Amino acid sequence: MDRQQKVQFRSELFRHLDGIVTIPTAYLLHSSGVLDFILSEGKTTLKSIASKFKANDGYLNVALRVLASQGWLVHKTVGNDISISLNDRSELAFALIPLYSDSSELINISGHFDSRKFEEEPFMYLDRLFKNYSNRYGLEKSTNLVEIEIQDQILSHIEGIIVGPSIVSLGMGGMFHKYFMQASFRHDEFHHNGKNFERLLDIFMTIGWFDKKNDTYSFTEKGLFFARRASAYGVTVSYIPAFRKLNELLFGDPTIFWNLPKGAKEVHVDREMNVWGSGGAHSTYFKKIDEIIIDIFNKPIEDQPKGIVDMGCGNGAFLIHLFDVIENRTLRGQMLEEHPLFLVGADYNKAALDVTRANIVMANIWAKVIWGDIGRPDLLADNLQENYGIQLSELLNVRTFLDHNRIWTEPKSQDGNIESPSSGAFAFRGKRLSNELVEANLKEHFNKWAPYVQKYGLLVIELHTIAPSITSRNLGKTAATAYDATHGFSDQYIVEVDIFNEVASKAGLFPVEEYFTKFPNSELATVSINLLRAKK
Repeated sequence: MDRQQKVQFRSELFRHLDGIVTIPTAYLLHSSGVLDFILSEGKTTLKSIASKFKANDGYLNVALRVLASQGWLVHKTVGNDISISLNDRSELAFALIPLYSDSSELINISGHFDSRKFEEEPFMYLDRLFKNYSNRYGLEKSTNLVEIEIQDQILSHIEGIIVGPSIVSLGMGGMFHKYFMQASFRHDEFHHNGKNFERLLDIFMTIGWFDKKNDTYSFTEKGLFFARRASAYGVTVSYIPAFRKLNELLFGDPTIFWNLPKGAKEVHVDREMNVWGSGGAHSTYFKKIDEIIIDIFNKPIEDQPKGIVDMGCGNGAFLIHLFDVIENRTLRGQMLEEHPLFLVGADYNKAALDVTRANIVMANIWAKVIWGDIGRPDLLADNLQENYGIQLSELLNVRTFLDHNRIWTEPKSQDGNIESPSSGAFAFRGKRLSNELVEANLKEHFNKWAPYVQKYGLLVIELHTIAPSITSRNLGKTAATAYDATHGFSDQYIVEVDIFNEVASKAGLFPVEEYFTKFPNSELATVSINLLRAKK
């Protein structure tokens, strides 16, 4: 496979992710009349729209920003409000949003069935959807280049709904094991529901993922590309339960995901799927992390941390990887008998803790797996001291994609009246949060951790947003739309890379320049790696 093909396939993947979040969002705004109102006004404000439609302004803001990131609106902070205006693509795009009808229906109907099984009724909807998609919904090719781009954009979104949930289910089920992908197979060799599974494989064959000969399937190069990246769909697909409740979030009770009985299972996200998808994404960033870990654990033993605590350990993959690097590639690894590593995996979610424990055992390493809250390092410190006799400050604190998922608390103060340059859209229980407020909260969050990371620092992989104007110019090159939607509708706070680093610095935690990396290394950066620590 040449580089040009990889770029094309990666573009398709990003556009699929765009579709998974844009379809339910855009179709709800269409069916509720919001888009018609914006068309009639030409230019309006978030407050005006929220007032007219009795909407929860925080989630409405997230939804409108999704459309802006797809290039269909202009979304801009003006004072204490948000300006919403049309552009040259708005009318053309809005006219095609009704084509999302059966995609939205499939999203909703599939919620009544097991996402790991291939049941009949969802396949009836999938068949109908794929037939319409294959016929391009009867769209005639326009001579208008902008209209052609929007038609193709809409169709790629629909393809995302067709393939995304299925490729995740197959990936979690083990179909994309490297040995399986090397061989030809019959539909009834992998799944007990052979009839529906064959229908799915035929869909994948039509879009070029499989070849079929004498009822035997084999992966194409394109199919192998997507199969190997199934986990890249995992996090976005895991939030589909939230999108099924989007009408309630925007126009009803914004607390439906949070006012649950004690001990109740989360309803807005498939946590097992989310952990699986997150774990797959981590490997992309391990190479840079390895360099930092090797540097730290090659220092004289008296200058090394006693161990590592991974807050938000997910499935334990990151902690297991760090131990492997230290054991096999550092001086500390040669001294583990005399100076053992104290390893801790902490997470707020019980399902994640259960997965971590199982994976730690399978990896044959020793670690403590305990409950922890990203917003309460004091509780973690007390737990470690009282139960294990070790200070949190004696450990290297690490985490992956977690600081944005802290539980919201109202900041006690803000930095004067400085206007934030952030383009983000943030909400807490439906209420819009100003960007200034989010930054003040982030600073207080870092202030809580600062006493515990002065000595060895805070090693962080973090997720970020980028401005809709940048995203819309680079469709197919970034998953920013999917990140913004899934996190915005679930009260998470991803800010731009530069703002994240600036706020950390205000809390006395400065990026170590030699270790700082962002992915990609451009204005499209949505992930950063940092070792944050106090200046000596």
